[in-house]
Amino acid sequence: MKKQILDGCTAAAHVAFALSDVATVYPITPIAAMGDTAQKWGLQGRRNLMGQPLEVKEMESELGAAGAVHGAAAAGALATTFTASQGLMLMIPNMYKIAGELLPVVFHVGCRSLATHALSIFGDHQDVMACRATGFTMLASASVQETMDLALVAHLAAIEGSLPVLHFFDGWRTSSEMDTIDVIDYESMRPLVNWEKVNLFRRHSMNPEHPDLRGSAQNPDVYFQNREAANRFYDAFPAIVQQAMDKVSSITGRSYHLVDYHGAPDADRVIIVMGSAADVVSETSDYLNSENGYRTGVVKVRLYRPFPARELCEALPPSVRCIAVLDRTKEPGACHEPLCEDVITALHDCGKFRDTRIIGGRYGLSSKEFNPSMVKAIFDEMTREEPRNPFTIGITDDVTRLSIPVTETVETNVASGTYQTILYAIGNDGTVGGTKQVAQIIGNTPGLYAQAYFSYSAKKSGGYTISQLRIGKKPVTSAYAIDGADYVGCHKSSYVRRFDMLDKIKPGGIFVLNSPWTPDRMPEKLPADMRKAITEKKLRFYNIDADRIAAVCGLSPRINMVMETVFLYLSGLIPFDEGVAALKERLSETYRHEGGDVVSRNIKAVDMTIAALKEINVSEISGWSAPEAPARPEPAFADSALETFIRTIHTPCIKGRGDLIPVSAFSPDGKMPMGTTACEHRRIATRVPVWNADKCVECAECSLVCPHAAIRPFLLSAEEAAKAPEGFTLKDATGAQQLKGYKFHIQNFPEDCLGCSSCSIICPGHALTMTPLEDVVDREAPLAMWAMANVTLKDRLLPAETVNGSQLRQPCLQFSGACAGCGETPYVKLLTQLFGQRMLIANATGCSSIWGANYPSNAYCTDPQGKGPAWGNSLFEDNGEYGYGMLVALEHRRKRVAMQVRELIDSPDTLPYLKQPLEAWYSAKDDPELSAATGGQLRAMLEPVRDLSPAYAALLEEADLFGRKTVWAIGGDGWAYDIGFAGLDHVLSSGEPVKVLVMDTECYSNTGGQTSKATPRSAVAKYNPDGKRVAKKELGRMMMTYGNVYVASVALGANYQQTIDALAEAERYPGPAIVIAYCPCLNHGIRPGLGHSIVEQRRAVEAGYWPLYRYNPQAAAEGRPALTIDSVIPGADNSGANGSSPLTESPRYPDPEPVSTVEQFAMNEDRYADLSMIDPTEAGILRPQLQADCNRNREALEHLAKKP
Repeated sequence: MKKQILDGCTAAAHVAFALSDVATVYPITPIAAMGDTAQKWGLQGRRNLMGQPLEVKEMESELGAAGAVHGAAAAGALATTFTASQGLMLMIPNMYKIAGELLPVVFHVGCRSLATHALSIFGDHQDVMACRATGFTMLASASVQETMDLALVAHLAAIEGSLPVLHFFDGWRTSSEMDTIDVIDYESMRPLVNWEKVNLFRRHSMNPEHPDLRGSAQNPDVYFQNREAANRFYDAFPAIVQQAMDKVSSITGRSYHLVDYHGAPDADRVIIVMGSAADVVSETSDYLNSENGYRTGVVKVRLYRPFPARELCEALPPSVRCIAVLDRTKEPGACHEPLCEDVITALHDCGKFRDTRIIGGRYGLSSKEFNPSMVKAIFDEMTREEPRNPFTIGITDDVTRLSIPVTETVETNVASGTYQTILYAIGNDGTVGGTKQVAQIIGNTPGLYAQAYFSYSAKKSGGYTISQLRIGKKPVTSAYAIDGADYVGCHKSSYVRRFDMLDKIKPGGIFVLNSPWTPDRMPEKLPADMRKAITEKKLRFYNIDADRIAAVCGLSPRINMVMETVFLYLSGLIPFDEGVAALKERLSETYRHEGGDVVSRNIKAVDMTIAALKEINVSEISGWSAPEAPARPEPAFADSALETFIRTIHTPCIKGRGDLIPVSAFSPDGKMPMGTTACEHRRIATRVPVWNADKCVECAECSLVCPHAAIRPFLLSAEEAAKAPEGFTLKDATGAQQLKGYKFHIQNFPEDCLGCSSCSIICPGHALTMTPLEDVVDREAPLAMWAMANVTLKDRLLPAETVNGSQLRQPCLQFSGACAGCGETPYVKLLTQLFGQRMLIANATGCSSIWGANYPSNAYCTDPQGKGPAWGNSLFEDNGEYGYGMLVALEHRRKRVAMQVRELIDSPDTLPYLKQPLEAWYSAKDDPELSAATGGQLRAMLEPVRDLSPAYAALLEEADLFGRKTVWAIGGDGWAYDIGFAGLDHVLSSGEPVKVLVMDTECYSNTGGQTSKATPRSAVAKYNPDGKRVAKKELGRMMMTYGNVYVASVALGANYQQTIDALAEAERYPGPAIVIAYCPCLNHGIRPGLGHSIVEQRRAVEAGYWPLYRYNPQAAAEGRPALTIDSVIPGADNSGANGSSPLTESPRYPDPEPVSTVEQFAMNEDRYADLSMIDPTEAGILRPQLQADCNRNREALEHLAKKP
């Protein structure tokens, strides 16, 4: 068998491809790559055991994927799907049907947390445990090798036993872990399959040549009996699974059983567990038994449904006195979690172990670390006279006090001789991909085995990543975090003050820092505790300015080639020349579609590396042992609750110490306060804009386009200007008369800026210069802090619905976790500047929910009066309905308020002086601005007399509803075009005034760039690696057919004012409204970089690729055309004929290469240009069709624009 380094997803997909005809899928983290990988294999010529490529079809949702799997199996195809978490939840109804019809379907699940008090993309068993009653059989894998082997068992058993199998493995810990494993080749699989059973299954499929009927409606007289008729299939299935395991063992030499015992034959304490934790317990048990005199063991449960009760009883040693059952799930209100309940029932029914104590515990929710120290704590707890039951491990529960304390650090000897590495990096710098390359280079070396594991913040490309790499001379099975590293790399210099990177490095280990700092600056830049660790642990300390090399080679921000080369050089795991040769070979293969220039630039970076690597001799550095310099004081918190949250939760989480926070610190419902991102100061930009007042034209466009609200205009009164600190440059405010006497200033927030350059790129006066962060941060950060604390908002001087007026308002979305240059955030930020004080936001799961609300980072904030957007997330698929529910509730509650006010107006008992403010509010109640103003006056007059009447007190209880609120449902195209379309359609057809903002990135941005129905023809995306073959869904035109829905299509970079006007008109429109916004994305591969996203929007509109329009049914009621086209026709007379009415000139920033065709636009983006390299012939066919699609859409719009 071939040895190869793979992750769990690829291992499962390898088998699923071999033994399936059809896979219907929908992308979800962490298994999103499985279908795409399988599809690419087919395009590369791989064939399954039936001689065909696996037919991979992307559906609109997991509900659709499950339905299609059901249909495919009913029609005689061996069918599979890949899913997790909420996706699996959507499949449950179909799972009952598939199982009820005895179809040999296999689901491969990288199990993941469910969204409860919060969403989590990380791993546990909540999702699969929610499926245990569906009738699916369930098989658990504990490692990447097991994932491949048991995936084969799953398919073999499904065919043999005529039952569906849910094969699950731990999300992230196994799905994304890379291990050196033995890959089972397809020819070895072939003789294991019962082909007669396959043929029998196909003969019994739906076919008009031999028709039958299935899925009928049954009555009470027969349903029960028919349901029981399938019992024999489940009774026989455990033996069938064991037979399949034996078959796989015959070709691999690896032995598997339904349950396996590992440990002392006379164990007195045994842990029963499923999944990757089983290997952690096994490793720890071996260590404790051999080194500490313990008698412990572990039972690994592999078949969970049907539960192997007899095999469990036979596997347990008779000597056991206490059993701890570990569940990676939580089932509130149950006596125990699922596995524990099954174990208790099985042992009771078998009549053995009557005197054995059984306790149950929860561990590892949302990928919470589970390590040998915790295993030992559990074994020790089992010796107590009254051990905790139930218990938790890995947290500090100071509320219900269920947690077992972990008081001792255990380092097992199993990992001895293993070289361990931890790399701290920032998303999109290439470190994760680089670590995978190194793992493949070394792990595929004869005699060496590799394990690579990656953890991430859920922030987008600017979030932290931690890569962990183990290299050994035997298979590495340690499924837990590294605790003693030989090599630690800090790939982002600002992390030296964020993470305790050196607490896990061994004495004498290697520490590599990527920074621009010379040795003499190290005492100033490195915190005292880090310098102390370097000295006391006698670390070999190296520094390299990888960012500079990347910039010189034109690779920024990707430093992976540099840092990979450093690792190969310093680790010495393989000969350096061999490693570099392999690295160059791999990069040539990886970047071959990018062209020879990209390859040569990467090779140049590799060749420049070693000469730039410097070892730092700390004994020669003056001031190395100096104490820490005083930190800059943070501004005082006005909100004590926010201060408590920052101190007890936010700061520990940001510094990587969230595991230590006790249960009592949290709000049970998962809420967090507003504006916490303002306390992060991530300092992740390498260059930030510096303002030149002499060149500034005071347009505020830099602020408008900034994705992170990290550059803003300030107007200062004469009094404020007189108090401005040194360096706070001012100039006279110009423009409107009402600005006379004010001073103008543009301020960057360098610690919060991501350095995307959008502001400097579009600046019409070239007043912003991108400057190294190191050169300006100490000067500019205090200025930003002063401005926020001492300059009042001047948000009423200019109309809000203008560029300048909107940017003088408080952005209630700031410093988000979005990618540098993100195309989505400017729209939402603008929305909050226009209506933030009265908004409720229903946010679909996706990029926008992650960059906006990744706990504990809340990018939504309030104005100085404490008002701001109320934000909530339900699910991916129901966001339209979620927002609609908010609207219905608010409208209903305000009707009651209006009734109360009316009753007070009409009552003779009401104090006479209250009648006027009551009347004023009642008359203004439907106007957002006036209702808030009159409501404030009414509230002030009611408060002093609250106790005079129950009616006054009752009305004041609802006073927060005096101002009319607005509900905006926001989300991406995956939600609006696909998974949530049915609900969105229903909500917009309701006639109710719910507002919708669709941030159209034309792909599934959050899961890695898969195709959505918004993806245009010819674009290369995951699930369409050879270019999409059908046209983009025209959502806007579809919604126009209702006739009473306001519809707009906008692109901020093409026309600032049109975007503002569309949002304002949608808000004012007395019915449902949808605004569809073009959002360039990292997945588009914009050739100059995502910082050019604003320019790219303009190019899209100029080329006719993205039309700008506003459809206002109120205009039709007034006899005017309802549709106004706001974008020009490429190459035509654009004088405003045919209903088109360009609102304003394009933004004033220069475009050196104006475009007039869709092809000119498209070739600036990898998603289109790549097709020319992948398949030039197909590109030549599809790209003219894309132009035709755009022309056809424009013609349809022009036709609609002529209608009155």
